[in-house]
Amino acid sequence: QLQLVESGGGLVQSGGSLRLSCAASGETLGDYAIGWFRQAPGKGRAGVACISSKGGSTYYTGVVKGRFTISRDNAKNTVDLQMNSLKPEDTAIYHCAADPSMSDLEALCTLGPGGDYWGQGTQVTVSA
Repeated sequence: QLQLVESGGGLVQSGGSLRLSCAASGETLGDYAIGWFRQAPGKGRAGVACISSKGGSTYYTGVVKGRFTISRDNAKNTVDLQMNSLKPEDTAIYHCAADPSMSDLEALCTLGPGGDYWGQGTQVTVSA
């Protein structure tokens, strides 16, 4: 069964950068569309960026567009999220999630994956 593990979180000052990574094991990540989601304290989970199974298409939510970049290396079974120009409001736990059948990336980022393939999350804290 597919297992996902996030890494790369940490504490950074406003305006700084972080690169998160989602590593898969158990199955071939290239069979899944992947989304990055985040949950800030006291708020619900929100989609951030999503990428198709082969990496040919991406979708970004409005609040991160132009600052975050999602990419994947299926040979390495990883999906990365490069986060630049970070703001205090980006502070959250970031999770990656996989969906084997989602072809609509906007739906994936908006509604979440149909299955239950989630990583445990990595904390990102942006100080003012």
